[in-house]
Amino acid sequence: MDDTQKPKEALLAEVLALREALRRNNAELEQFAYVASHDLKAPLRGIANLSHWLEEDLGPRLGEESRRQLELLRGRVHRMEAMLDGLLDYSRAGRATHAPEPVDVGALIHTVMARLPEGDTARLEVGPGMPTLLTEHLPLQQVFMNLLSNALKHARGEHPLRVRVEAKAAQDFHHFSVADNGPGIAPAYHEKIFAPFQTLVARDKVEGSGMGLCVVKKLVEGRGGRVWVESSGGATFHFTWPRHEVERS
Repeated sequence: MDDTQKPKEALLAEVLALREALRRNNAELEQFAYVASHDLKAPLRGIANLSHWLEEDLGPRLGEESRRQLELLRGRVHRMEAMLDGLLDYSRAGRATHAPEPVDVGALIHTVMARLPEGDTARLEVGPGMPTLLTEHLPLQQVFMNLLSNALKHARGEHPLRVRVEAKAAQDFHHFSVADNGPGIAPAYHEKIFAPFQTLVARDKVEGSGMGLCVVKKLVEGRGGRVWVESSGGATFHFTWPRHEVERS
């Protein structure tokens, strides 16, 4: 007997069993990512502490080159910690659901920019027509946090640094864009940058986990939207987000 001949009760039982199996697998995956991240950080912290102790014990006997190598080692430790954090963020993206709430997107963008370490070095331009959405606050905040942080890191050195955020309404989604006046991205890398642990600039020059855009892609696509990049005289990241606007009285 094929699936079309099965009683509805049997088909429903199979769907429920598959849903439960998927739930368990997702929970196990998240637990694995959490444990791996935290357990791997313990020896990393030990390595960083040991390098500090060596530097203190050797004192003036430690040459400049050896001191530089220890600093380089600590930098690699911090990078690995950031990559583990990125892996954990990616495993959580799209899994947790949050109750929708009114979100003033314009205010959210200014708040996110103010929280970024180099947010005060850029001229932020927020275009007109920013909506107030009834949506999940934290995921949308994470998307803007990662895109604005990416713009600040990769447009570094441009004077003056400028970031412009715009929005326009589509049929079922809002279309947002985050543009910078940095060096831009070659077309060959437009897809690659959304893969895990991918960076276009050597991490010795621009620190990053390589997971920020990957998390953006997962968050956006998990809500039925899409994300892409265009580059001409800078980079412009576009994404769409479900259009559930708060009615204004």
